[in-house]
Amino acid sequence: MAGKSSSTPATYAPSVSGQKKRRPLIQADSDWVRPDGRSFHQCRPAFLRTGAVNSASGSAYAEFGNTKVIVSVFGPRESKKAMMYSDTGRLNCNVTYTTFATPLRGQPPETKDLSSMLHKALEGAIILKSFPKTTVDVFALVLESGGSDLPVITTCASLALADAGIMLYDMVASVSVSCLGKNLLIDPVSEEESYQDGSLVITCMPSRNEVTQMTVTGEWSTPKIHEAMQLCLDACSKLGKIMRSCLKDAASVPQD
Repeated sequence: MAGKSSSTPATYAPSVSGQKKRRPLIQADSDWVRPDGRSFHQCRPAFLRTGAVNSASGSAYAEFGNTKVIVSVFGPRESKKAMMYSDTGRLNCNVTYTTFATPLRGQPPETKDLSSMLHKALEGAIILKSFPKTTVDVFALVLESGGSDLPVITTCASLALADAGIMLYDMVASVSVSCLGKNLLIDPVSEEESYQDGSLVITCMPSRNEVTQMTVTGEWSTPKIHEAMQLCLDACSKLGKIMRSCLKDAASVPQD
């Protein structure tokens, strides 16, 4: 299967309504300048491509700035744990990093946590009853870790599932926000994550306006977390449109 892609990276920054325009790089109450020159509420361009792995049932490649991820989906196949009949399918998720993905050699200590969080983020969007007594395996490989890894992994995995023909209630899009002092930075890079006071990751089904997972770390005020949630949800909605556009472009490409 030939690789299918959107020709150019697309942007999905949230709309910031009801706020005064600010200087693009420096907030009045902070001297923080984003390493890649983006404004605080500007997401990295998203490049998405399906059909990245020929041997898989479905696959996708995602590149958000320096964060590069490839996801392969296999199945549905007969479940090894099918001793007892189940009228719903099983989902297995595994996240690994290449040895050169991070400055440190070996797998990051949070890899198992990422696998579990990916499972929780995707499970609610998959129509498990559509493949009873079988299993779908999702393998995510982080080629380069550049920040916001989990949201990129989740978004890419959702695209790979759709490419594999797995029935979904909706696509799953994920976006994160870091809190640095009084400022909210959407789609943070690794350096920003290392300085953050708190983080919020939202995974949702944009068309259904349903959140499948929300992870919060650090201390947040109520107004700040509401603002961060709105930024994430708005960006997820726009990212979902980019994902659908990628699938439409892939469907329109003649098969070899």
